[in-house]
Amino acid sequence: QVQLVESGGGLVQPGGSLRLSCAASGSIFSIYAMSWYRQAPGKQRELVAAITTGGSSNYADSVKGRFTISRDNAKNTVTLQMNSLKPEDTAIYYCKSDLRTVAGPRIGVWGQGTQVTVSS
Repeated sequence: QVQLVESGGGLVQPGGSLRLSCAASGSIFSIYAMSWYRQAPGKQRELVAAITTGGSSNYADSVKGRFTISRDNAKNTVTLQMNSLKPEDTAIYYCKSDLRTVAGPRIGVWGQGTQVTVSS
């Protein structure tokens, strides 16, 4: 059994910052890519940022220069630092981990999501 637990969402004014964290736990053998997705009301879920085990990252064009993804391989955590937030960043943010369990195949695991609301 593997689970991802997110934290750090909330309400922030435009131009503000939030830091999202996600911790993976359970019968994990190894973790490959870790990523953040978001889904706004009425829209499809989209990739926000992803990071490999080696630290290579990529971002959606809409967040480049404002968001930073990082990870701690020893703690199985991934963080999304979000600066200069805009109302259009409002969404539920989901953490995803591409991993291999101790006794199973390589799988993708999702967190439960955390709400981010950017509004004055």
